[in-house]
Amino acid sequence: MRVLQLGPYPPPRGGITSNMLAIRAELIAAGHDCSIVATSKSSQIVPEPDVYHPGGALALLKLLYTLKFDVLHLHVGGEIPPRLLALIFFCTARARGRCVLTLHSGGYPLSKEGKNARPSGIRGFIFRRLERIVCVNQSMFEMFERYGVKRENIRTILPFSNELPDKSVEILPELKDFAACHTPFLFSASLLEEEYDLPLQIEALGEVLKEYPEAGLMLAGSGSLENKLREIVREKAYADHIMLAGDLDHNIVLNLTDDCDIMLRTTRYDGDAISVREALFLETPVIATDNGMRPDGVYLIPVGDVNALVKSIKGIAGREKPAKTQKVEDKSNIRSVIELYKEIAGNQA
Repeated sequence: MRVLQLGPYPPPRGGITSNMLAIRAELIAAGHDCSIVATSKSSQIVPEPDVYHPGGALALLKLLYTLKFDVLHLHVGGEIPPRLLALIFFCTARARGRCVLTLHSGGYPLSKEGKNARPSGIRGFIFRRLERIVCVNQSMFEMFERYGVKRENIRTILPFSNELPDKSVEILPELKDFAACHTPFLFSASLLEEEYDLPLQIEALGEVLKEYPEAGLMLAGSGSLENKLREIVREKAYADHIMLAGDLDHNIVLNLTDDCDIMLRTTRYDGDAISVREALFLETPVIATDNGMRPDGVYLIPVGDVNALVKSIKGIAGREKPAKTQKVEDKSNIRSVIELYKEIAGNQA
């Protein structure tokens, strides 16, 4: 079976990319083929077999006509503007009954388009052309039903797997030293973009240091705000307690998530973040902005509330750190996607 995935390709690395790479790894392990076409600009392009970086919309469309596949899987996050809606339509026309869409933004049903979902209109028409739609929560399932999509064509599959970090992976000494020298060690892995409200974390650290003078904050990831964030850090008297670690391999992120005292996920807009799920599986305390869809076990704070963030950090740091239990990996969500592929490919045989 040959699968073609379309979506963002690292760097920078986000939750959608993690899901795509996990699917590709499982496909290859099972003896299948998987190619990836990047639909957004990567900050660094390294030639890789079966990974394509078209230089624009026209190049992307031409590429889709040349690649062979049994299933085409389009991964989308955030909003669905007209240009993206047009890409979904093109994919359904090219794939001819073999097109899957995963909408990763759990908050999309709360958008204007999601609230006004109905069978009539261009969005309902295009969504009904998809062979299958993968949702990440029940509200999204219900939204696609309002668009007129048949229930049997909608699946709810969470876009993450419970994965253990590879403890043999090499971590740069500066990362290890920073983690070892700061207590509590606060860790955040996200894109360096406006929606992740990272200045809030930097501001909160200043207050936390008054009670915990050895505290430290590591921000992993890259994005358009990197230079601005570095400038903000330089202006702080506690700059040596903050590290911008840049893009990190997923296994390094998992190790740091496992080792940190608290994972932070402050956002202005967010869906069902894979990093939060990974941290909970690893039994790492998570403080996250309340977006109405966080899983159980997350310490919630209001959007932009630095006082609530400081209070939560101090509350967790003041407790004894419990020993972690032995865990077993669970890739059932990824395997469910592959079973979906087999179902579609079988129908076309």
